[in-house]
Amino acid sequence: MTEAKERARDRISRRQVDKFADRRAQLAVSALRTLAELGYARTSLREIAQNSEFSHGVLHYYFADKVDLLTHCVRQFEEVCVTRYDEIVARARTAAELERDFAAAMAATLRADAKMHRLWYDLRNQSLFEESFRADVLEIDRRREEMIHHVVARYAELAAASAAVPQAVAYALLDGLFQQALLRHLAGEEAAAAELERAVPAVLARVVAV
Repeated sequence: MTEAKERARDRISRRQVDKFADRRAQLAVSALRTLAELGYARTSLREIAQNSEFSHGVLHYYFADKVDLLTHCVRQFEEVCVTRYDEIVARARTAAELERDFAAAMAATLRADAKMHRLWYDLRNQSLFEESFRADVLEIDRRREEMIHHVVARYAELAAASAAVPQAVAYALLDGLFQQALLRHLAGEEAAAAELERAVPAVLARVVAV
């Protein structure tokens, strides 16, 4: 009987943990809209509460502070982002096909998710000053680098080539190109996404050696 009670308590405990995690995820989705719109510096838990269906007290119950909420939000967003190009890599049969589809996907996410990408770069910049979420930012950045490496490695394989630069350099080149295009897109330059799409193949060609 004692063993059965222990198992029952364990099940209840796991359900409570899962429910807590689910609630945090739900709150993060809601908070992301405000964070993406206003940015880190201009957003407080109270501001998030005012722009969602959740009260300030509820947010404080599930998140210790704004840093806790923000890093949870970005990690949740990045869980989707770091697999964005996996399908493109998996279905590509030629280097030209991968080059074309990867460039198109980068341009598409620039157009569709500009504010969310802006939030990521905002967080990465803030981590230079905020030590409290620096480790999270470094982990997300590592996963983003791996994502780009996955694309570059497959591109090199299809082109019967090898990487011409270290993994970190390839990431810096493509990430820098994307960030520049994002800034121009947010500034209202209508051609920014199209120009990014045209520039990506040239960068890919330079990070591999035939």
